[in-house]
Parts: sequence; C-alpha cells; structure tokens
Amino acid sequence: MSDTKTFLITGVSTGLGRALARAALAAGHRVVGTVRTPADARAFEALAGDAHARILDVTDHDAVDTVVDDTERDLGPVDVLVANAGYGHDGLFEESSMDDLRRQFEVNVYGTVAVIKAVLPHMRERRSGHIIAVTSMGGLITMPGLSFYHGSKFAVEGILETLGKEVADFGIHVTAVEPGSFRTDWSGRSMIRAPRVIADYDELFEPLRARRIHGSGHQPGDPDKAAAAVLRIVATDQPPTRLLLGPDALQLVQAGRDAFERDMLAWAELSASTDFDDVSRSA
Repeated sequence: MSDTKTFLITGVSTGLGRALARAALAAGHRVVGTVRTPADARAFEALAGDAHARILDVTDHDAVDTVVDDTERDLGPVDVLVANAGYGHDGLFEESSMDDLRRQFEVNVYGTVAVIKAVLPHMRERRSGHIIAVTSMGGLITMPGLSFYHGSKFAVEGILETLGKEVADFGIHVTAVEPGSFRTDWSGRSMIRAPRVIADYDELFEPLRARRIHGSGHQPGDPDKAAAAVLRIVATDQPPTRLLLGPDALQLVQAGRDAFERDMLAWAELSASTDFDDVSRSA
C-alpha cells in the first residue's frame, strides 16, 4: 500500500500552513492548499511537487463544501485535513468589541468547524482519515490581552477532543496541534490589534503589546521543524490527541496545569460538598 497521501491544508500562503505544505510536497504527497488571492494561488502551484491551489474564505461555508467535494471528485480522497487558517486578535477584553469577538470566532472556530464538517462524511464513509487542527498553546493557557483569541482556541480544543471520541470507531484520528512561539506572521501581518482607549490598563498591557510587536520575526520556533513533527504523527498508526510544539509550549502549559491542580486540591473539600446528604460516596 502506498504511503502517499492527499492533504487538504487551509491557509498555505504563509506560516505553519506554508511550511507544512512544502514539507508534505517534498515527501511526495499531494497537497491541496487554500489561499485567499489569485496571486497566492499561482505562487503555491509554482512550488515543486503535486500542489493544487484553491481560493477559499473559510467563513464562506457553502464554498468550503464545494472545495472539499470538488477535491474528492477531481483529485481523490482527502486522507489528511489540516485546518490551519486563522488569525490572532490582540486586545484587552474591555477594549475589544463584540464585532471583534464575532470575527475571531467566525474564522478560528466556525471556519475550522466548517472545513472539518465538509471532510468528515467522506472520511467516515471510507472508515479512515486524519483530522488535524492547528490550535495553539493559547488553547490551553492564557495571557493578558488575548482573551478573544484564547476563547476561540479553547473552543476548538473542546470540539476536537469531543469529535475524536465520536469518530474513533470509524478509523478516523483527530489531533490538535498546539504551537508555541514560532517565526511566522502570527503576531505581525496575521494579527488584528484593538485600539487602546483605557489608560488604567497601560502599565499591564503596553509592555506586552510592545513585546509581541517587536518579537515578530524573532520567535524561537522553526516552522520547518514544526512541519516535520506534524508529518511524523501523520505517518504513525496511533497519532496523539494533542501535540504541543516548542519548549515554551511545554513549559507554559505544564505551569498552567500545575496551577490548576493546586487550585483543585486547595478547594477539593468545598468542591466535594455539593451532593445531597443522602448520596452515598465511596471512600
């Protein structure tokens, strides 16, 4: 049986999506990559290998269905979906609008779900496939000024974990890939920043925003190494439910889990005090 697979990767113009597409093409796989403009489509199809560009806005759910169905008909079964398209919203909760929240969820959550829902029936019918979504270490831990972004990634984490349990009997694997700080455009071109209007937050937030702006392009993570890691789990029979990428992600998520456990244990007696008195408890 051939190890060559057909990948559908959303958001291949830059960043991790681009790196993963290049790596998959170099490994001999077919890659259908979604982009936003004709120029990006031409640039993607100019890459060496079996590259096929599709212009797509993941918030156009009818177009998502069309791209997936056309890919299945014209190029064959999608073996691996990588839902990568998304962006970051940098802004304090009180300074960010409801429209900001809607746009963040429309792309990061609804767009991701739309692509998965379009691919899933085909994979279920074949009883095989691997669904991967690029979330973030920010889907497991939080930092000031990213509440809407974190909310979107926490939502995707919960959806993916549940989906994995629902489709496991169909031979479909589901993995959340959670990068730390990688040298991509996430904190540059791919980030929307809310205007500053409340001086009370200056001391907390101004240094954080400045650090994100000036750190763009200098992050420690290598997108090509991240792509190689994702290809490695695609090649395994039992891929992980979650894959953290980067030493910073490992450190920060572990610290977050430790803080959660401390709170849980400190308040365990109160947490356990809420049943009716006549409910028996095992020791």
